[in-house]
Amino acid sequence: MARAYKDVLHVIREMGLLRRTPVFYSLIGVGILLALGGCVTGFILLGDSWFQLLIAAALGLIFTQIAFLAHEAAHRQILSSGPKNFKLALVLAALIGMSYSWWDSKHTKHHGNPNMVGKDPDIEIDTISFLDEDAAKARGVIRWITQRQGWLFFPLLTLEGLNLHRLSFMHLAQRKPVKGRWAEISIIAARFAVLLVPVFLMLPLGMAFAFLGVQFAVFGVYMGASFAPNHKGMPIIAPDARLDFFSKQVRTSRNVTGGWWATSLFGGLNYQVEHHLFPSMSRLNLSRAREVVRDYCLANDVPYTETTVLRSYAIVIKYLNEVGLAARDPFDCPMVSEFRRA
Repeated sequence: MARAYKDVLHVIREMGLLRRTPVFYSLIGVGILLALGGCVTGFILLGDSWFQLLIAAALGLIFTQIAFLAHEAAHRQILSSGPKNFKLALVLAALIGMSYSWWDSKHTKHHGNPNMVGKDPDIEIDTISFLDEDAAKARGVIRWITQRQGWLFFPLLTLEGLNLHRLSFMHLAQRKPVKGRWAEISIIAARFAVLLVPVFLMLPLGMAFAFLGVQFAVFGVYMGASFAPNHKGMPIIAPDARLDFFSKQVRTSRNVTGGWWATSLFGGLNYQVEHHLFPSMSRLNLSRAREVVRDYCLANDVPYTETTVLRSYAIVIKYLNEVGLAARDPFDCPMVSEFRRA
């Protein structure tokens, strides 16, 4: 399979699927700006009303769509040069309260070694355990959560937005050099000021906190639900395993079916296999690339995984519950407990 990637890449280039799509992304940007304008208008007109929580939920959805654009800019999908895409990604990430430099370092490692133990930060423990050995080390409250982590996965995602902000702040506050530190801090600080000041000035205190709670919760769930189906529950690669690039990327990634609506909902992440093979490809071209990659995999007996969005969530929940078994006390079995009491 060493030549597989070169063969597929040649076809992809011949089809022109690696070309930029500036008009498409311009329309996406205009759509997001209009949506934000609608939220601001609605916020002003509604005033002191619990219907403001609908505005908060809408902001959570819009911020996630901005996160998708930041992700695409980081992969040099939007603008013509690397430096321009870097600046755009930094600004877009900061506008949703995230540090681009933190995310970029983490995400680059993930793309290089998806689902590889010790090399992919996306399978490192962070409340949720993705590996049996991590689950077995859980203690206290985390142990209780780990034992039920599949069922608790989506409820925990309501806190993921706050967690992303926390990790970004910790990264920017560290003593080590951070590229673009002050630019990120300035934009993030301005972003929170623009969000928080009107909320606390125009809404009663309880309603203001509820507004922020809904916004953070929707943002966290939407972000987590968009990224979870991509690799969770797919094969885990041992740290000493040697796989060619094509096999490694295809075997560890899962596509979500659904066509254009799934592409809009997930920002192109539904074509995870193709995104990992061609990270600089515009989301507009991923569906056509899928046909090429899928046919090549079928012809060469390479597992190509795709399923529905609901099925993908069921797989993720089942996988997390199975990993969580490693956190259970071996003496939890009723029969064993009976012998212990005897």
